Amino acid sequence: MAYIKFKELSKYFDFKIEVYEDKLPDYAKEYVEPNEKILIGYKNNKDYAVFTNKKMILFDRDVFAAYYKKIHIIPYISISTSAINFKPRKVELLFSFDSGYQLHVNFIDMNHDKKEVIKKIYKEIMKAKIG
Repeated sequence: MAYIKFKELSKYFDFKIEVYEDKLPDYAKEYVEPNEKILIGYKNNKDYAVFTNKKMILFDRDVFAAYYKKIHIIPYISISTSAINFKPRKVELLFSFDSGYQLHVNFIDMNHDKKEVIKKIYKEIMKAKIG
């Protein structure tokens, strides 16, 4: 008899607050290579996201069970499909990767101007993907 272990395919991140490069914590900047440009960062109460011109870096911290930090470094070139969804007060970036992994990056409490920033980031990601 064979058993298949279930593994979550999708990971969700919710971000709310823009963080510019000079306000990012040092540990977030140390994963950025010298030839990369930080476009913008985002945070919520426990996680950070850093978007560069070549990759996204997601810091997934869990402070409830036992403190740990999981760092996802995702080169844009590994994206196989993507979508951007605009909803009232929310923007969703949906990614599928060559590995089959799926990622949802949500931005909440967004007004029109903040949505425009996300749209620019999405265009940069797609520009990097296409080459």
